[in-house]
Amino acid sequence: ALLVAAAVAFPLYWMVLSALKPAGEVQSARPRPWTLEPSLDAFRRVFEQHDFGRYFLNSLFVAGVVVIASALIAFLAATAVTRFRFKYRTTLLIMFLVAQMVPVEALTIPLFFLMRDVGSAVPGLGLNTLGSLILPHLAFSLPFAIWMLRGFVKAVPQALEEAAFIDGASRTRFLWQILFPLVFPGLVATSVFSFISTWNDFLFAKSFIISATENSTLPMALLVFFKPDENDWGGIMAASTVMTVPVLVFFVLVQRRLVSGLGGAVKD
Repeated sequence: ALLVAAAVAFPLYWMVLSALKPAGEVQSARPRPWTLEPSLDAFRRVFEQHDFGRYFLNSLFVAGVVVIASALIAFLAATAVTRFRFKYRTTLLIMFLVAQMVPVEALTIPLFFLMRDVGSAVPGLGLNTLGSLILPHLAFSLPFAIWMLRGFVKAVPQALEEAAFIDGASRTRFLWQILFPLVFPGLVATSVFSFISTWNDFLFAKSFIISATENSTLPMALLVFFKPDENDWGGIMAASTVMTVPVLVFFVLVQRRLVSGLGGAVKD
């Protein structure tokens, strides 16, 4: 386990180390796994970059909306496909699985034309807007979230629901005051995956944000440090380190819920 952990952590260590190295050491032909002269010049170049703070807020907004919206919609959808019997329910669940099998790259061009057409009908959701990033990520996050939450909702005993109804609780009250807290660990687990995929997205941001650079997200800021003559690897690693910090903070905040969510927390 220690060897596997070291292998996984080494790229992160090298990223932070390269961000702290002076320019001469980063470009050295004989790189060393340490530095005796740490420097914050790379981080200074990152934070002095034009609109870097705006890119950060855009990424935070898009990821936050996707996480909250996907969690609420997936919870309601998982409850519907688990607690109710309706026509084409099995077909709907199979469609959720099929949606997970299609590569994102294969759908980028169709999604581009779709968002262009949506923008002509709803201006705030078309190309060059943050809505063009929220809608696709929401669509790709929901199938996995619904499938995962379906197991949590199914694990809640039917007798608990019947007892709540006998005590006078309405369906809405049971849904939000009893069922929602029980499946909350599962919501946290699905939210982590939604946050990571949305926060690190580069493909949609590059494809859908064409001319409105003020609506770009943080991964797009990395392109500034890729230059035709020579790449600024110190700046690239420093920007990547800054991008990693919110993910680590999110993990720290939800780690307890995440463990119980992945393991299953609902018991009779």
